[in-house]
Amino acid sequence: PLPCRGEPVGHCRCTDRVLAQRRHIGVDELGYFGPGSVTWRIHAEPVAMVGGLRALLLQALHPDAMRLLAERSGFRDDPWVRFEHTAGYVATVCFAPRSTVDRAAERVRSVHEALGITDPEQLAWVHACLVDSFLVAANASGLKLSADERDRYVVEQVRAAQLVGVADALTPRSVAELDEFMASIRPRLRATPEAREAARLVLLPPLPLPRRFVLPARLGWTAISTLGFGLLPRWARAMYRVPPVPGTRLTTAAALRALRRTVRVLPE
Repeated sequence: PLPCRGEPVGHCRCTDRVLAQRRHIGVDELGYFGPGSVTWRIHAEPVAMVGGLRALLLQALHPDAMRLLAERSGFRDDPWVRFEHTAGYVATVCFAPRSTVDRAAERVRSVHEALGITDPEQLAWVHACLVDSFLVAANASGLKLSADERDRYVVEQVRAAQLVGVADALTPRSVAELDEFMASIRPRLRATPEAREAARLVLLPPLPLPRRFVLPARLGWTAISTLGFGLLPRWARAMYRVPPVPGTRLTTAAALRALRRTVRVLPE
C-alpha cells in the first residue's frame, strides 16, 4: 500500500489499524512497527539471532566504544547478561507495545549515560551495525526481500535509533546511506585486545550448566556463533585474524538456509 499521509517514518499503518480493530485493541499495542512492517518479517525469523552476533562482533571493532565497554561494564564476568539484555531489548523494540518500548529505551539511555557512551558517532555505529547485520542475516538465510523492502527496513529502524538518542544527521535512511556510513567509519576500526577478547567470549562464552549438558550446549552455540563470524565482511574477519577461506560467505549462507528450514518445521 502507498504510505498514509501524515504517518511517521516507517511503513503504511492502514493494515495495522484494520488488524487492531479486528482484535479490539489499540494500534499502539502493535508497537512502533506492526505486522505490515519489514521489521516484523525479519525479526520473526529465529535465525535473526545470528545477525545479532554479527552486530556484536562489528561493534567491538570501534576502539573507543569497545574501550568504554571494557572499562565500565561487566560483560567479561557474565557475557550472557549482555547477550540476554541486547536480544531482549531488540525484541522489545520490534514487537512490544509502545509504552513498553519507551520504558525500555529510557533504561538503555540511562545505562549509556552511566557508562559514558554518549558520543554521537559511537551510538550511530552501534545502530548501523545492528541494521546492517540483520539485513545480511536475512538475505543469507533465504528471506526474500526486494530492494524497496530493504530500504523500508532501514527507514523503519530510524525509530529504533531515535529511541536511544542517535543523532538524526547520522542515522541512515536507505541501504545506500547505510553502506556509505559504515564505509566512512571503517578507517577508524581495528581489532584491539579488548575487541579480540569480546570476540572470544562471543565464540566461546562460559557455560554455567550441569556437566552433562556442557558438551552439547558448547557444540550448538559454537555452530551458531561460527555463522556470526562467517557473515562478517572479509575485512572484518581479517581484523580478527580469521584465516581467509574461499567460499566462506557461500558456506555460511547455505548453513543458515538449512538452519532456517529446520527451525520452521519444528513444533511451535
